[in-house]
Formats: sequence, structure tokens, C-alpha cells
Amino acid sequence: MALTSCLKTGVVPMSPTTGLYLSGSLLKSDSGFAVPTKLRIQAVFSFPPAFLTRNGRAEKQKQLKQDLLEAIEPLERGATASPDDQLRIDQLARKVEAVNPTKEPLKSDLLNGKWELIYTTSASILQAKKPKFLRSVTNYQSINVDTLKVQNMETWPFFNSVTGDIRPLNSRKVAVQLKVFKILGLIPVNAPETARGELEITYVDEELRLSRGDKGNLFILKMFDPTYRIPL
Repeated sequence: MALTSCLKTGVVPMSPTTGLYLSGSLLKSDSGFAVPTKLRIQAVFSFPPAFLTRNGRAEKQKQLKQDLLEAIEPLERGATASPDDQLRIDQLARKVEAVNPTKEPLKSDLLNGKWELIYTTSASILQAKKPKFLRSVTNYQSINVDTLKVQNMETWPFFNSVTGDIRPLNSRKVAVQLKVFKILGLIPVNAPETARGELEITYVDEELRLSRGDKGNLFILKMFDPTYRIPL
């Protein structure tokens, strides 16, 4: 603000960083300079937007999660998702991933337990080309960070499962080597050496987990049983 402008308005900014201003009525002196007859110091405080506060961040996170869950609810875990649906879900998922509260998931106990798959783009898991009565009704994945084990489980009608080992590549990503399939939940079959991949944990809290595989697939899971342990 120019000095002449300040003299006309009667407001003199003292510090733009502290937000302090001098204001008052001005009287022209014999020397030709205006001097204040009444002086008041006014503090102007600028508060951060709501989304920068702790409560604001929590509310934003909650809303983004709700938007994602509502969008995937009618899609039968992704089996009926169109390409446009998949694009929309991916965009919503990325917004959730951007507010991930757990920056190093593999160092967190939140990853442990039994998670229910509620959406994926993986065609091999969805088996959308099969008649619906031959598809698994529910799929679960369990991870034990301390023992570096992973387990994928199907339910009705076949109850197939597979267990394997995970190897941390960094604090967010693991290499997965599947070891033993169980057909009908009973008959063990050794997995081939090629049954391997990578998985990055892009979001995890007490309720929700998002992961992305090395083939570009998105996996969204909700917590089912935090106390579950993979049998050794």
C-alpha cells in the first residue's frame, strides 16, 4: 500500500506477516505530514481452511471413503463394472489414496487380519465369464506382517484357498510368492514357481485397505476380522 494511500485511508499496515495494522484519525501538522491523533492496533488473524485442521482432514477422509464405497456398492465387487465405471472407481480410489493416514503400511499392525474383497478389476478373481452360481460368493485376503505370510480364500461353492510368502520391497510394496493351493479347502497342491507377483498397499486404516498389483489391478477390501491369524 502506498504511503499516500495510507494517509488518505487512515490505515497503515505494520507487518503483512504478523497481521498487525495501525489505524486511527489523522491530523496534518505544521510540517506537512499527517500524524495520528488516535491510534489503535488491530490484529487480523487468518485461520487455515477447515481441511487443513485435524478434524477437517478426518472429515474429508471420511467423505472420500464414503463416496468410494457408495460407487462400488452396486457393481458386484466389480463383476458388472463397465469401462466407465472402472475409470470412475479408479479416480475415486486415487482421491482416497491421497489422504492415506498410514505412510508405511508394512510397519503397521493395521495391515494384519482378515480382509474382505469388495471390489477389484482382476478378471481372474471376478471370473465374470463363468455362470454366477460357479463364482465365489465372497473372497478374503489375510496378511501377517510379522510372519511375512499371505492367504487368499474363496467361499461357496468351492472354498479354494492359497497361502504364500511375502517379501518387503519397501515400506509399501511386497513381492508375493504363492506356495500351496488347497482345492475345496482340503486337497493341498504345490503352487508353481510362476505363481508370484507384487502388491503395493496404497491406503490402509482400521476399516479399509486399497492395494494395487503389478498387473495394474486395483483391490479394495474392508476389514472383516482384525484378530485372524494365518495358520502356520
